[in-house]
Amino acid sequence: MAHFMKRHLISFCTTLAPPPSLLPATVTIFYTLSQVTTETMTVIIPSLPHAHHSAPPLPMSILRRLPFHSLTPCHYRPRRRFATLAAVRQDTTVWTPTPISSIETAAESLFHISIDVSSSPDLAASHTLPGQYLQLRLPDVEKPSFLAIASPPSLAASIGAFEFLVKSVAGSTAELLCGLKKGDVVELSQAMGNGFNIDKIDPPEDYPTVLIFATGSGISPIRSLIESGFGADKRSDVRLYYGARNLRRMAYQDRFKEWESSGVKVVPVLSQPDDSWTGESGYVQAAFSRAKQIHSPKGTGAVLCGQRQMTEEVTSILVADGVSSEKILKNF
Repeated sequence: MAHFMKRHLISFCTTLAPPPSLLPATVTIFYTLSQVTTETMTVIIPSLPHAHHSAPPLPMSILRRLPFHSLTPCHYRPRRRFATLAAVRQDTTVWTPTPISSIETAAESLFHISIDVSSSPDLAASHTLPGQYLQLRLPDVEKPSFLAIASPPSLAASIGAFEFLVKSVAGSTAELLCGLKKGDVVELSQAMGNGFNIDKIDPPEDYPTVLIFATGSGISPIRSLIESGFGADKRSDVRLYYGARNLRRMAYQDRFKEWESSGVKVVPVLSQPDDSWTGESGYVQAAFSRAKQIHSPKGTGAVLCGQRQMTEEVTSILVADGVSSEKILKNF
């Protein structure tokens, strides 16, 4: 930019010929800086010999060697973009203080946390779709955590509660959260995200097969989906492949019968089972590959949540078998 302005500015100054009757001319040049703001630069054209200033103009050989900043008056200050960028990045999240209703152990290193939002109707009303998530912030902790909402939207509407399945990781905000007690106050953002777009695999008669995959705490938004109801009882084949290291790390086992009665066949998959385990073992994607049984790929939908490797491999298997990628739902 400096080279360009220097070359064209010198050309402009040497070709301009003001009338002899004028005093030394002042030329104001407008140019655009970084396509963000318009700046002005004032350049004094050297005086003509017959005017009251007697100093002769500098030779072109000298002008060409001058650095661009020599032509820039000291009062010129480019406007900074940083203030604008900082304003754009400013956190506009609306935080609502809410008390914890209960914290219970859901499985090894997993905790079931219920938060009372009954006094915050706008916050409760923001949860409209299974698969949505929100931000949670603790006092004196700068960085918030993103948590998927485990409860169905109807729970917030009926009793004013959000429920979460939180994995406690050493040194994380989640660990601090799991160490709180009933009555402690945390701050929540409104629910966000598009959730699982079940409309893509409706009506049930057109998509009789729905395959659901979850690993670890990824079962949290899947619970919200199942308990929200997506016409599972009207479909002929709805399977949930739920992976965990062992039964001690598998949450919601007490809900399996209820889910089965709603039309969802639960297939637990353990990667490190004990010797007494007789069910599916290994990884979720391997267990599904052994079973498959996709009778009509065009009439099949899928819902995935969990480890990235699992979601990528399952997606590849489904697409290779003819399932449309548009019918493979994720909440992120």
